[in-house]
Amino acid sequence: MTTRIARLDSRALIRVSGPDARPFLHNLLTQDVETLSEGELRFGALLSPPGRLLFDLFLTGEADGVLLDVAADRREALLQRLSMYKLRAQVTVEADDRAVYVSWPDVADGFIADPRAPDLGGRRCGGEIDTDATEADWQAHRLAAGVPDPAADAPSDKTYPIEADFDLLNGIDFAKGCFVGQETTSRMKRRGSIKNRMLPIAFDGPPPPFGAEVLNGELRAGEVLSGADGAAMALLRLDRLEGALTVEGRPVAVRRPDWMGL
Repeated sequence: MTTRIARLDSRALIRVSGPDARPFLHNLLTQDVETLSEGELRFGALLSPPGRLLFDLFLTGEADGVLLDVAADRREALLQRLSMYKLRAQVTVEADDRAVYVSWPDVADGFIADPRAPDLGGRRCGGEIDTDATEADWQAHRLAAGVPDPAADAPSDKTYPIEADFDLLNGIDFAKGCFVGQETTSRMKRRGSIKNRMLPIAFDGPPPPFGAEVLNGELRAGEVLSGADGAAMALLRLDRLEGALTVEGRPVAVRRPDWMGL
């Protein structure tokens, strides 16, 4: 299959630099930032103190800082949140106007492998790159790979990162020590008290509306999130996956991608 490249206008960049950049972010985010090498890409999140998902993000190590790839419509909110946490840390937090690109199914030259799943190809920040695909093409590929897009699928401050599969997509370092929201996140993983997860579903026809109920018989089994014709992401109860599932009277089938290991 030919490698395709698209620009993601739904993503934007924040640059965090200065002597304290790595320890500052390390103490906040779900990902290990202190060991992030120059040119390395990692996936993570900033959570609320109770452990809910606020911002999904990618981190790219730079020589004198860290570049954060975030949802474009959430960049200003994240800038404000990081500035609130900054206090006396010697860091500069600023918007970066470079573009975000993706390549798939392979990692194109000059791109870095997406750390979440092999099928997602690579990502790149900056440069003037010739594209041969649209962001809609990329989103269709992501959906086919069964990987959630937290910016689209996770209602703000309502979803736990494990429900959005961050623990399966290399988005949480459980060995790194403290981060905002760590206690709840670690307890869910340690006790195995994971009741819901985002999973891809397949059906005939156009996607149901966001929030449409997934039913197992007469029991609520979850809700539909983002989607396209024939496929969508859904937040589903793990104890109600067996049996005949429907949405708005239409039968749906749950897919379990290989990367989930479930």
